[in-house]
Amino acid sequence: MKNTFGNSVCVTLFGESHGAAVGAVIDGLAPGIEVDIDFIKHQLSKRRPSGKTDTPRVENDNFEILSGVFNGKTTGTPITIVIPNENTKSKDYNYGVARPSHADYTAYMKYHGYEDYRGGGHFSGRVTAGLVASGAVAISALKKLGINIGTHILSCGGECDREFDNVENDVLKLQDKAFPVLNEESELAITEEIMKARENGDSIGGKIQTAITGVPAGVGEPWFDSVEGVLSHALFSIGGIKGVEFGLGSGFASSLGSLANDAFEYKNGKVVTKTNNNGSINGGITNGMPIIFTCSVKPTPSIARAQDTVNFIEMENTKIEIKGRHDPAIIRRVCVVVDSVCALAVCDLLAQRYGTDVFIKGFN
Repeated sequence: MKNTFGNSVCVTLFGESHGAAVGAVIDGLAPGIEVDIDFIKHQLSKRRPSGKTDTPRVENDNFEILSGVFNGKTTGTPITIVIPNENTKSKDYNYGVARPSHADYTAYMKYHGYEDYRGGGHFSGRVTAGLVASGAVAISALKKLGINIGTHILSCGGECDREFDNVENDVLKLQDKAFPVLNEESELAITEEIMKARENGDSIGGKIQTAITGVPAGVGEPWFDSVEGVLSHALFSIGGIKGVEFGLGSGFASSLGSLANDAFEYKNGKVVTKTNNNGSINGGITNGMPIIFTCSVKPTPSIARAQDTVNFIEMENTKIEIKGRHDPAIIRRVCVVVDSVCALAVCDLLAQRYGTDVFIKGFN
């Protein structure tokens, strides 16, 4: 089973939704990187349910770092972070009845009935807590290099937030936002859309937009380890992400080259582009502009409405009305998860380009 991502800086996920704990192991980070415990707590709080638009299942996320950190800094050996599960209700789950758009049936076919099915087991969004904790370490390392990452809700239902404008400032603006939008009035409008779905026993998806600033030109490998390829690989590890578009994305299909091309210019002592339709990436390699992409987030598959399904143990058709504690939308909580996987992916790309000591010595 492939639970590890990365070549030079790697992260391995472990745990199940209703098991003893979830967590992650990070390997390949240089020794001497500061590990900020309070920042890890802060990042986990952004993922944690916190209101009427989220699941009632709230975990304390009292993590423990078992290895790889000594006197507040990385030792260079694997970092193991464990996050106990403390608030589980396994009786809510009926084995053998496939929840539509969940991994119940596919996991059964792959693991022959030995999988932990409670709460989705290893395929649950709960496992992303390990991604966020490990991603927090990576985000801190990147900040020392002047690299910042921010994600906001771009659209949900019929409501939209504005796109990135002054990208560097917008990314910094998102760092402490519990509800990640750039226009304050968008929060209320999007919240109302989510609550409409909840009141109807349904769920809702949307789009999010991410920017990564400060990545120098020349990062990435052509063809199979392109920046788009590595980031997409990481992003599609998140179960709710069903589409990724870089820069103009699908807009390229209806554009002309004269409009879509990013003209170069020399400005303030460096090469830049006048537009950023390609989201910083040419030939799979960064050109020094902000990396920008959007992700499509699917509606939470657990809904209160009756749905057709099968009992794959008895091999018969049946109906299901999903019980338990579920989000009417994951779009708010997934933003910090996206930031986290992007940070891990960028750390891996930088380590391949400059070596792992880049996180201590910098680019010079």
